[in-house]
Amino acid sequence: MRSWNRSLLALAGAMILLTLVCVVGLLVDPRTLLGQPIWAKPLKFSVSFVLYAPTLAWMISLVRGARAQRLASRAGTVVAVTSVIEMVAIVGQVVRGRASHFDVATPFDTAVWSVMGTSIAVLWVANLVIAVVLLRERSLPPATAWAVRLGLVVALLGMAVAFLMTSPSGYQVAQAKATGSMPAAGAHAVGVPDGGPGLPLLGWSTTGGDLRIGHFVGLHALQAIPLLALGLALLAGRVAVLRSERVRAQLVGVGAAAWLGLTLLLTWQALRAQPLLAPDALTLAVGAGLVVAAAGAAAVVIARGSRPVAPAEAPAPAPV
Repeated sequence: MRSWNRSLLALAGAMILLTLVCVVGLLVDPRTLLGQPIWAKPLKFSVSFVLYAPTLAWMISLVRGARAQRLASRAGTVVAVTSVIEMVAIVGQVVRGRASHFDVATPFDTAVWSVMGTSIAVLWVANLVIAVVLLRERSLPPATAWAVRLGLVVALLGMAVAFLMTSPSGYQVAQAKATGSMPAAGAHAVGVPDGGPGLPLLGWSTTGGDLRIGHFVGLHALQAIPLLALGLALLAGRVAVLRSERVRAQLVGVGAAAWLGLTLLLTWQALRAQPLLAPDALTLAVGAGLVVAAAGAAAVVIARGSRPVAPAEAPAPAPV
């Protein structure tokens, strides 16, 4: 643990404490914002950071070269600092009873949202730096290496979905034309205003598309894909084909591709203003195709890995 980034571990500890504060807030503070309990957003973010920060700290600890370790560690510290800035803004706006995201109703709210937007962009770039460093790392076993690399890459794409939320929605543009003001610029929901009916606590829209779903799923590839590699390694003692590092690495690749496909599918569904729980026939067909393709690819990898290796041909006897 000594080689793990201390700033990220401190962030995880702080987010555990904040999670407890948010739970208390949900119990004692009756206020709501956009149809959800006002402490729900910081609770979701703090839980996400509890998972995200130690995972990233572990990944940084895998870097072996001194220069690369220093670069990755500095990027991890940048992630920790920008994450704290974002959480301070979110909690501060909750205390004020204001939205933290997309709120441009007053100069102060606009400044808070601007700081948050900048911190999110810096955080994304810092994650990209860590991903590049780990893409160049050659000391790891193949399955672990590809789990870490692909987990980071898919997570970066999941983070990038957030940038789709920052443009004013059609409802906001129409409101600005009608009233001459735009108190909010950007939205999670597609096809319906933010703040409509949503899933309990999560708040994901049940009447329109919601870009937070693809963002959430893609971001947590950071944990899901390394956990897949760990699960395959644990099964290797019982399943002969999984004893091959090459087979496990290929299955990690299949899993990462499937997770990326799911992230893209959920984002595409949201952009078509479709609720998560009400997919149309096309969405279901694409989802079924994704499942079949992933299962087929995994079956091919396992079948190839199960083939017996032909014994080396014995050399011809030397003439007497």
